[in-house]
Amino acid sequence: MREAPYVTIVLPCYNEQDHVIDEVERITQAMDSSGYTYELVAIDDCSTDLTLAKLQEAAHSYPHLRVRAFHRNGGAGTVRRIGTQDAKGEIVVWTDADMTYPNERIPELVQILEKDPGIDQVVGARTSEEGSHKLLRVPAKWVIRKVAEKLAGQKIPDLNSGLRAFRRTVAKPYLRLLPPGFSCVTTITLSFLSNQHDIHYLPIDYAKRAGKSKFSFVSDAYRYILQVLRMIMYFNPLKVLMPPALWLVGIGFVKGVWDMIQHPFYFPANTVMIFLSGMLIGSVALLADLIVRSRGE
Repeated sequence: MREAPYVTIVLPCYNEQDHVIDEVERITQAMDSSGYTYELVAIDDCSTDLTLAKLQEAAHSYPHLRVRAFHRNGGAGTVRRIGTQDAKGEIVVWTDADMTYPNERIPELVQILEKDPGIDQVVGARTSEEGSHKLLRVPAKWVIRKVAEKLAGQKIPDLNSGLRAFRRTVAKPYLRLLPPGFSCVTTITLSFLSNQHDIHYLPIDYAKRAGKSKFSFVSDAYRYILQVLRMIMYFNPLKVLMPPALWLVGIGFVKGVWDMIQHPFYFPANTVMIFLSGMLIGSVALLADLIVRSRGE
């Protein structure tokens, strides 16, 4: 009977025919040298090129390679979610097949988790940005990361790195929260942080990707910021809703006092609206917090 792998590497593949086997070779060499038992799960996300054919052909030469194929495009988040749900290893690694991440360092991420049981996730924190739309992505990602840090209450060196390793049992309750797109990595980061699971950030280099980028700046940036707010709302709605509620109540109260001085016993409609809006948002915040605390997760 074959020994169960200690590590499962989930590799999403979509139109990567020119370099996917190079990536498989790089990962395989690193893991073979590490001494860890492992499986490499390459999932073709309904590619329109020869990616799947090349993977299936290579599977005969790589005994640890397991190939799966989707019959319709589900997105990187869907691939990672299903790959993690089917993982046999205690440690699950997420990475990409576009040659950007230093996948030869995957054993290093696994080793950190193995040596320190207090750490539940290791993230490859990129020290440079080599993606498309660089002039737009760098400031946009900085703003989104700062919003996430403010809401999560702690520093996040890299919010959406695609290279990470985590304990499968810890991640299991949060897999249903993963969106289908790129923001799945943001989701898994915030899920861990919001529930006091320690994350270790390991500085890594980030290379220029091979092939064509699937990242759309406008739509994906919008999804990232929306997902940050959604995740904080899911785990700690008071962080999002209570500050504006208190500001509106405070502004309404101050304006009401000023109105009373200017026009005794007369409150303009806008003063009443501001004060009541704050009260309503605050009530929703408290109700949402009650729901979160009663979920029993």
